[in-house]
Amino acid sequence: MKREGLFCCIMLLAASLQSQQVDSVYDSATHTNLVYNGSFEEYRSCPKRIDAVGVLSIVDCWYQPTRGSADYYNVCGSKECGVPVNKLGKQMPFDGDGYCGIYCSRNDYREYLQTRLRRTLRKGDSIRLTFYASLSEESTGAVATLGGLFTKERIDDTVRSLFLHKEQEFLSENVSQTIATLYEPQVVNPVDRPIVNTQGWDCITGVFVAQGGEQYITLGNFYTAERSGFTEPDTLTRLLPGAYYYIDNVKVECLNCPPPEADDLNVDSTYLTEEQPAFSVGSTFVLKEIFFEFDKSTLLQQSFFELMKLMALLDNYPNMCIQISGHTDAKGSDSYNQRLSENRAKAVVDYLVSKGVDGKRLQYKGYGKSMPLETNDTEEGRAKNRRVEFKIISM
Repeated sequence: MKREGLFCCIMLLAASLQSQQVDSVYDSATHTNLVYNGSFEEYRSCPKRIDAVGVLSIVDCWYQPTRGSADYYNVCGSKECGVPVNKLGKQMPFDGDGYCGIYCSRNDYREYLQTRLRRTLRKGDSIRLTFYASLSEESTGAVATLGGLFTKERIDDTVRSLFLHKEQEFLSENVSQTIATLYEPQVVNPVDRPIVNTQGWDCITGVFVAQGGEQYITLGNFYTAERSGFTEPDTLTRLLPGAYYYIDNVKVECLNCPPPEADDLNVDSTYLTEEQPAFSVGSTFVLKEIFFEFDKSTLLQQSFFELMKLMALLDNYPNMCIQISGHTDAKGSDSYNQRLSENRAKAVVDYLVSKGVDGKRLQYKGYGKSMPLETNDTEEGRAKNRRVEFKIISM
């Protein structure tokens, strides 16, 4: 058995002892991973370069919640993003052909990975998180406090620094202030055990009881440098500005849940309402969680779950053909908005085709700002007008 594998077995045994009362009900082999693409094997295209200000947009399901640019590596990648050798170090995957990478610097610069769980956690669920981390030998140092944060809402920020929980506190009717505090991850590696393994993979694992409603998980270092257990092993080259970790094989398991019969997206109830009780030719539906880069047609991976539901719908109705339509708000010229809306609709179609949907079942069209749902005089109205829809054109 590999050294890192033995280490993780010890950690998992300790975690299981914390929850042995609930875990004894179900055999561990029945635990379903609540994370999609936990080993980062599914991707839209092979990675080509490390971009200091880029957006993680090619590995299915996973994305970065801040502007700190997480990275993706695969055996099919370029010289910069290859496996096992790449621009930021050298490491074989723990599992499969790919892994991601994040900075956990000794200053406040941070990178994080975020995804949505297969299902919302219920109050009382005993949840075990496990993932593997390997320190790049090109790092300046190592930290200890890598961990996982589970939240009810998808959280994001425009910063490239430590991820902070920001709450607005109203002091009076017209006076408010923003209070920033550290997030407290439910699972975190002990501060007295720095993650220094550059040859293999260290296991980070822990068990907690869900409060109920948690839908998202974020991985990274949520503590200040002073609280991160930073150390500088002699084995490092000190070429990179901080501690850089490869991340692989993420698992989230419910220890006291019965084995699921199958993934059930229940797509009918997702789209149908009292006003629209059945699918029919001509029916139009808004894809509520489709995200693009600002003023671009680059489809972000935050859209993964909405697109997954749409693909499940098409699987359930094999004769259904649809038109994807893009819409913008009223800002910008007519020609610009027309082009942007069409390119965004095409990006959705291209993604569906890349995942195996027959292109003959799909059409796309851009409507620019010509079909607003709400007024363009308010930000709320403009946000609703910037949308992607699908219309059933045949059944």
